[in-house]
Amino acid sequence: MPDFSKRSNESELLDDPSIPFEHIKQTMRELDTINAWLGGHRTTLAGLKTLLRNTKKVSICEIGCGGGNNLMIIHNWCHKNGIEAALTGIDMNPHAISYATAQYGALGIQFICSDYRADVLDRKPDIFFNSLFCHHFENNELVDMLRWMSVNSRTGFFINDLHRHPLAYYSIKLLTGLFSRSYMVKNDAALSVLRGFTKDEWTTLSERAGLSTASVRWRWAFRHLMVYKNG
Repeated sequence: MPDFSKRSNESELLDDPSIPFEHIKQTMRELDTINAWLGGHRTTLAGLKTLLRNTKKVSICEIGCGGGNNLMIIHNWCHKNGIEAALTGIDMNPHAISYATAQYGALGIQFICSDYRADVLDRKPDIFFNSLFCHHFENNELVDMLRWMSVNSRTGFFINDLHRHPLAYYSIKLLTGLFSRSYMVKNDAALSVLRGFTKDEWTTLSERAGLSTASVRWRWAFRHLMVYKNG
């Protein structure tokens, strides 16, 4: 039985650079479906709405954007609500950036292949965010990431990531075992939960980063939404 008292340090297959990108594409398609059905996109939009300040124009950058589906969801929501949004996605994987550009580049979303810490943006965006990205990192790296997003955003940032919990683990293990056609999803979906966070862990990480005013809210299904507002 897994130990849910602490984060797993086992690496996910998605972090293995030797995995063929054709396999990763299938994984991204299935993860987008999981996000849609289990509240991931709703959590992302909830984070965005918390940081919008009665504006009709906003710049947003996602770090670790993968296949770009989160930015597509934000683009559609902003368009529906009359908000002019300049959207950028950054990811180190050139295949993911190529895929995202082919899928969503026509929407006017800019995709950049880079380490998120590189100076690749013309100006600070209003909002940084990431979704299902933080659990790939160790705690010390996360403290640095939180500080970086605070310093380099004009308004603030939000994070959408998994709650480490037995029910979440066994539920996603069952669902992906029954319905997934991707060996990566079958392995990584449950492992991602084990690499996820408790609310207390998020609170500790934000305090270590000097961001004690960050809020952490639990969201269905087994997510945490962290939001930090600058100033």
